Amino acid sequence: MGYEFVCPDGALSDGEKKAFEISNQKVLLIKTADGYFSTQAKCPHLGAPLEKGDLLDDSTLQCKYHRAEFNIKTGKAEQWACFPPGIQALNFFRGEKNLTTYETKIKDGKILINL
Repeated sequence: MGYEFVCPDGALSDGEKKAFEISNQKVLLIKTADGYFSTQAKCPHLGAPLEKGDLLDDSTLQCKYHRAEFNIKTGKAEQWACFPPGIQALNFFRGEKNLTTYETKIKDGKILINL
């Protein structure tokens, strides 16, 4: 599909994240000290909005609802859903899934995502 404009560079501060709709697709833009990263906007576990999650460090995003943790640079599920107790029974049917990530770059003062 190619690179799509998201927002101007500087629109987010370090540690901030924001969901955007781009070409009918919701993506999450995350700003860390290492730069900008983009992922799918919903948790692959049950579709919870990752915008409400916690950035634990410059590479780990935790879903607020079931505490799954994802590396925002690679998309790897570092910890699968583990809360509340008993959720592991559901995990038997909904196996671990990685987060979709998108190449993100800054060009001419604009943040662009490759969808």
